[in-house]
Amino acid sequence: MNHEPVSRRSFFHTSSLVAGAPLLPCLLAHSETSDPLKNEICVFNKPIQHLNYRDQAEVVAELGFDGIEGTVRKGGHVTPERVTGDLPKQIEALKSHGLSMTIMTTDVNEIESEIHQSVITTAAQLGIKRFRMGGIKYDPTTPIPAQLESIKKTFSDLVSFCEPLGIQPLYQNHAGAGRLGAGIWDLYHILNSLPPGSAGIAYDIRHATVEGAQSWPTEFDLMRPHFGMVYCKDFHWVPGSRKPQNVPLGTGMVDYLAFIKRLRKSSYTGPISLHMEYKNHRDPALMKESIEAIRSDKKTLDKLLK
Repeated sequence: MNHEPVSRRSFFHTSSLVAGAPLLPCLLAHSETSDPLKNEICVFNKPIQHLNYRDQAEVVAELGFDGIEGTVRKGGHVTPERVTGDLPKQIEALKSHGLSMTIMTTDVNEIESEIHQSVITTAAQLGIKRFRMGGIKYDPTTPIPAQLESIKKTFSDLVSFCEPLGIQPLYQNHAGAGRLGAGIWDLYHILNSLPPGSAGIAYDIRHATVEGAQSWPTEFDLMRPHFGMVYCKDFHWVPGSRKPQNVPLGTGMVDYLAFIKRLRKSSYTGPISLHMEYKNHRDPALMKESIEAIRSDKKTLDKLLK
């Protein structure tokens, strides 16, 4: 996917943007006296893919992140067919601003494909340590237990390919009917069958809350030994419907005070990825708004982690 250079100066012209409803003061009022969480913080680069690699890295550095969650998939900032030529350029641009690709987001959900092998091998050679797998959906015509056994084999084969390369596959829990990992318990049975640390979960508190509004702490505790990444974003229910809608961090249904408290007590030291998904990332005209929305969410996340 080719990206024409977009001037970065215009994105720094506006100092702030109020994105959505204001935060409740009590959300940021912590009673904890322990040290702040000092996790590596990256940003999902999907909303800013219209920038070229150099300008994107400059924006990310200016916003105060440690790195990016880079899209290397169909329609991504790097497309799989161009991974060997384009991914090194993106990594070079990140390094020139003191950043890294903390996690790579991919379509890889099996290892038989040569293009999947190329994506993983290239990333590992460039020092990328983890990648998010592509989603897996159940076949409604086949019993779930039988499918889980087949999926276990798929994960095992993927791990066998990745372990010698030093790169870890992570699977995101994503809300929705028919999705592997939506309820999280099925993903536990898969990950628990693999060697410890060979694969893990990109734990998404937004999607965990959609699926388990009151039970998410139980799923958190179940999956905590498998955490390889934590995703932070927020949502509310669209009035009069059963549909969730993404909103600015801290303004929705996710109980971030309880989540951060639980994260702190669990001694999680891994990376956190901020996802800003309430602006239309497909519209280049909204780039400035997207950047300022990310800036606002980053400030909220920083305060929550204190």
